[in-house]
Amino acid sequence: MIREIHAESRGSHGSPRVHAEPALGLGEQVNRKRVERLMRRAGLQGVYRRRGRRDLVNAATEEDLVQRHFDV
Repeated sequence: MIREIHAESRGSHGSPRVHAEPALGLGEQVNRKRVERLMRRAGLQGVYRRRGRRDLVNAATEEDLVQRHFDV
């Protein structure tokens, strides 16, 4: 059942969504940790998309907005 659900999602669902399908949709009693363990054994993994990196240097902070003059 886990392999079918994972295949229907084209391999995108991870263990939380695979667990939710039989538990909520089909009314089956399934433990979340068991689903995780079986997916790990079968080599099934959901697709995770990392968020893009933001530019850490902000253009507003590059310029001296308050006209600070520091002497060393």
